[in-house]
Amino acid sequence: MVMLIIFSLASCSTKPVKKVEKESVQQELPKEEVVTGESSLAKAAELPIEQAGLQLLESSQLFLAEQNYNKALWLADKTITLFSADHSNYQITQELMLVKAASLLALNYIELSYQQLKAIAQYTADRELLLPLAYYQTLSSVLSAKSWPVEALQADLHAFSLNTEQSKEQALAAVNVLWNKLQSLSTWQLQALEKMPAPYAKGWLQLTKYAHKFGSDNAQLHRYIEQWQRQFPTHPATPIAQQLLATNLTKKPVEHIAVLLPLTGKQQAAGIAAQQGVLAAYNGDEFKKLHFFDTAQLNWQTLQQDLAALNIDFVIGPLLKANVAQYLALTANLDEQASVDKDGGTTAIPSIILNLPGQETLKAHQVALSMRPEDEAIQAASTLSQSNYKQPIVLSHQDAVSKRIANAFTNQWQLMTGQNIDIVYFAKGKKMQANLKSSLDVDVSQERINELKSRVKQTIKSETRNRRDIDMIYVVGSPKQTRLVKPYIDVNISPFASVIPVYASSRSHSIKNDNSSSRDLHGLTFTEIPWLLASEQQNQALAQVSKQLWSKRSDSLHRIFAMGYDSYHLVENITLMQQAPYIRHYGQTGVLKLNDDNILTRSLLWGKYHNEGVKEIAMD
Repeated sequence: MVMLIIFSLASCSTKPVKKVEKESVQQELPKEEVVTGESSLAKAAELPIEQAGLQLLESSQLFLAEQNYNKALWLADKTITLFSADHSNYQITQELMLVKAASLLALNYIELSYQQLKAIAQYTADRELLLPLAYYQTLSSVLSAKSWPVEALQADLHAFSLNTEQSKEQALAAVNVLWNKLQSLSTWQLQALEKMPAPYAKGWLQLTKYAHKFGSDNAQLHRYIEQWQRQFPTHPATPIAQQLLATNLTKKPVEHIAVLLPLTGKQQAAGIAAQQGVLAAYNGDEFKKLHFFDTAQLNWQTLQQDLAALNIDFVIGPLLKANVAQYLALTANLDEQASVDKDGGTTAIPSIILNLPGQETLKAHQVALSMRPEDEAIQAASTLSQSNYKQPIVLSHQDAVSKRIANAFTNQWQLMTGQNIDIVYFAKGKKMQANLKSSLDVDVSQERINELKSRVKQTIKSETRNRRDIDMIYVVGSPKQTRLVKPYIDVNISPFASVIPVYASSRSHSIKNDNSSSRDLHGLTFTEIPWLLASEQQNQALAQVSKQLWSKRSDSLHRIFAMGYDSYHLVENITLMQQAPYIRHYGQTGVLKLNDDNILTRSLLWGKYHNEGVKEIAMD
């Protein structure tokens, strides 16, 4: 069999022999023989069958190292078949399986490589072996290719702990790579990592939390880093802690702030809500001056001169998408359109834009605060996909925003699990009930009952039954729509079936519903910004004042108020976040992270309706 493998592989790779001219032949001193995949494979033919396994393993590994991935894959697969019945070669089989996984990855068969790695983990567990370094290195690459950064980082932590043969320089480089990967994660992703077992994870995560929360305050950061060093004196992240202690960030002073908002016209209510948020954060700060510009009446052609005349150091806004396009077009050439700084030089005016740009590109000094509803659907799908739900469905209203959220949820679910899930759209009135019953297959159950009744004369007492395969529902709709949908779900669940958990986006939550509708929405779990959820992160004193002053304000305007509030506090912190990517802003719109594309994205909280109202919860 060994000879057959060697002959088959050799016959596929025979190359024409190049003729050598006699005059070109020169005597050379003997050189040390270089072992190649081909030479190793030839050597295997000379060995007894009981010794050939290791040699064939070496050959496949050499083909892999030589980037001859097809040969490595073929040989590893054939050799596994040859030695699968030999119980003394478990270790050889495990390493051959790893060659297959690495070859499949190199050939861009990502999913096949992932399935092979799962098979290796099962094979290893069944035989009480240990997973080697190469397994975790390959797993990290596969998970990164699948866009699973949290799981990839877990594999990296395992690989780091097993890689004991690194030099000090290599170990330090690996530590920095791990730190950078940790900083690329959002808060909700770090919370997911916290639940995954990995070597040294507790210390890494604690250091990350301190850097995120206190990174903008040198004194606070130094105190907490020193506390971390006492708690984790031998942790491999110690060099990072020392780097953080050596860092001394300084805020660039800002005195004059321009705020561009629609203060009249059709979008006046949104503009005023944002303005009130900015003013609430400003709170009469004697070191700063606010200059409000009404974008509904603004002369955009003279804006740059107006900002320069007022010595504007920073711009908040615009808020409306159309105005964002205008503003970015005006500042496209920032070298020509610059304000004069206090040193007499020229610098472009930094800006926090309160909406996402369309096709325009943000400059280095421009950031945008994203309030995209799709972002929380991605957070929800990623989190819930780790909760062992196998058969979810999405119930969504048919308006454009709800469809965007529903599609974002299903796309992320497919990315995380490889599973396509159904979206059931509902309309108002009786159609809503019909759509819901259809999605749960309650109508099919009722048809069976009716058919049975028609065949039997006696009265039959029966209960309709819902589908047993659905184990989770994600609802996308307004608070009013959700108040109608949730009871429909509850009454259409068969008494013989388990309760189906129901989750939702923040669109389903209204602070006006927190007490009056808690019974209808009992058990509903949803994502929400801190401002609209009683929590440790919420500015509760300001929230009470806000309820008294604007008791009739809509939820959407409350969110814009929170965005205005956060934008003011970001003015001085944003330059620090650009210098030190580990810094996060714990705001009223969420925990904000500055991404590489200069977009501030949010991590939201989770809330749940109980009979007595709404409470913040930690997801399991």
